[in-house]
Amino acid sequence: MTKNLHPLGIAIQCILLGAAATAPALAADDAGRQDDDVTTLQAVHVTAIGENPNQIAAPYSVVSGDEIVERGAATIGEALNNLPGVHADTFGAGASRPVIRGQVGPRVKVLSDSSQVLDASDISPDHAVTVDPLLGERVEVLRGPATLLYGGGAIGGVVNVLDNKIPTALPENGLEGRFVLRGNSVADEKAFGAGVSKQLGDHLVLHAEGSWRDADDYRAPDLEASRVHGTASESRNASLGLSWVTDRGYVGLAYSYRDDDYGLPGHSHEYEGCHPHGSALHCGSHSHDGGGDHDHDHDHDHDHEHLATIDLESKRVDLRGEFEDPFAGFSRIRFRSSYTDYTHDELEEGEVATTFSNKGHDSRIELEHVPLGPWTGVVGVQHTDTRFSADGLEAFMPTVDSRSTGVFLVEHLDLSERWHFELGARHEWVEHTPKNDARGRPAFDDTATSFSGAAIWSLRPDLSLTFSASHSERAPHAQELYARGVHLATNTYECGLVAHPLTCGGAENNAGYGNESARNFELMLRKTAGDLTFSLGAFANDIDDYIYARTLDRYEDFRLIKYTQRDAEFRGFEAELDYRFTDVLSAGVFADRVDAKFADGSGNVPRIPPSRLGARVRVDNGAFGGEAEFYHVNGQDDIADFESASPAYDMLNLTLNYRLADGRTRVFLRGSNLLDEQIWNHASFLAGTVPLPGRNLTVGLSYTF
Repeated sequence: MTKNLHPLGIAIQCILLGAAATAPALAADDAGRQDDDVTTLQAVHVTAIGENPNQIAAPYSVVSGDEIVERGAATIGEALNNLPGVHADTFGAGASRPVIRGQVGPRVKVLSDSSQVLDASDISPDHAVTVDPLLGERVEVLRGPATLLYGGGAIGGVVNVLDNKIPTALPENGLEGRFVLRGNSVADEKAFGAGVSKQLGDHLVLHAEGSWRDADDYRAPDLEASRVHGTASESRNASLGLSWVTDRGYVGLAYSYRDDDYGLPGHSHEYEGCHPHGSALHCGSHSHDGGGDHDHDHDHDHDHEHLATIDLESKRVDLRGEFEDPFAGFSRIRFRSSYTDYTHDELEEGEVATTFSNKGHDSRIELEHVPLGPWTGVVGVQHTDTRFSADGLEAFMPTVDSRSTGVFLVEHLDLSERWHFELGARHEWVEHTPKNDARGRPAFDDTATSFSGAAIWSLRPDLSLTFSASHSERAPHAQELYARGVHLATNTYECGLVAHPLTCGGAENNAGYGNESARNFELMLRKTAGDLTFSLGAFANDIDDYIYARTLDRYEDFRLIKYTQRDAEFRGFEAELDYRFTDVLSAGVFADRVDAKFADGSGNVPRIPPSRLGARVRVDNGAFGGEAEFYHVNGQDDIADFESASPAYDMLNLTLNYRLADGRTRVFLRGSNLLDEQIWNHASFLAGTVPLPGRNLTVGLSYTF
């Protein structure tokens, strides 16, 4: 973490520590909160999910912990992959990031109970997102204008993983817990997760949890070898938390540890010597004189048995708290603060080749004010301070101190029973400062301002029509600014936005750089009760100075990329409709699509997921439940320069679950990709190189007490 903290960051830390220190004084008596109170407190999460769903201006999805476990998901990207508008940027079995409305990386924020995760997943798709789906209580996914609560840069969306490592309520009968066992056939997976909360005295609650997962290389159809080399993974997680709980709220502290080892499929050192001369690649001798006429004289020996792995370690401390009626004028205060020490080594045949490190803290405070006439709302401040460094063969970035401070406000106005309005604003100060950089790359310092507004017309209590609009700004990520060097995981040589003499890509590709600016418009019709429920939405997102990895030159599978800014237009829709025929049987259809093109007509934005159309049938007969799901994914031929089309495929999944007579034990069986289709993920850097898993059978049980 950087030593010289921003004054506002110091102030936030002091407020958080003060709130934690005085928390017991906020308790009026010893009574524990009831379930309804817990729901009320959690309503501050992500635009008040848990209140009247027809007064939530943003499209949202909620996935329970049981659903995630039953899907057999090892990563957060896999866990959310079949939600409308959400895909996965897969990289083997160890890393997978969510792709929301065609956006990924720094444009999609993954949070741990509203706090930033602070790993290295926004640097590269081969870096794992360090949240464990096996231990999550539920996952909330937000799309649209309300995401500015968590940063103007979250143009794509927000994924908030909620857990119980800091208890928010006293456990029933003083002790409660849950454990999960799971295994699958496609990778011979063995997984276990457990968590327990124990009441200590009148107010203290101790929580301990842990998980372990081990999987071999997974199988895929139509390959010379039945397994995909380099897709084995192993993960270990543990957390210990202590919370002080009263009838007015809670405050708690937790320590978490994560250790991952996983392979990097498709990783090759064949192009290790490739380097740029201006805007052209040179691979081998220097007889090549540019213009795309590459030299082919180097030894062309593909070493398919080469094994590269990542050894990841993350240590994290979280402080969380929430209290009702903290002081005059405010009905609730909610605060989060975390410190993360993240490191991973990229190993080549067991030897460390590159080390990536990210250390820093993230803190936020939200204050919900008492009604001011017809207005209710939340005001808050957030500060993040990190130091990212890379050392070794693939150290394509300098050490960078990054600092961001944001203030935000979201207000709600109930004009009548039929009309509800929402207004929001966020202003951020962003700094990136290279440290001890031999190339002398300059610091970046700018502000970003975002606004949102929404009008919700309730045609009746269960039916609403929403129009929302937002203006969001995102400052460039440190990688987008300063990258210079080979990146073997993605088979690229990366050049940042900073001018050619300091990065690369040729002086002819130099240009001014600055913030992205997005204008998002959305129309959504939603019905939330009755036999027929649905959510139908369409969006248009125009992004000025959109930052993307532009391919300047290519040699076989290796590319020279230059981060470039160009106006882009994203258009799409998401639809989901369900009908309950009886108390036992229901069925539904769903679809999504994103089209992304550059506004000047120069082509398509790269790695945009193809459209989907599918249907589900559900059975729920007391102790027994089941779901059959089928969807068709179209081929993607709206491709960018140097990109290849991806073929269509069909996906058939079947899930069965049964709750035993004790009411606490649940067993489940899931078959995925039952048609054993060969699947290439167009959103992945490994599209056309590494297929997704074939037919898979997952079996497991969960037990709660």
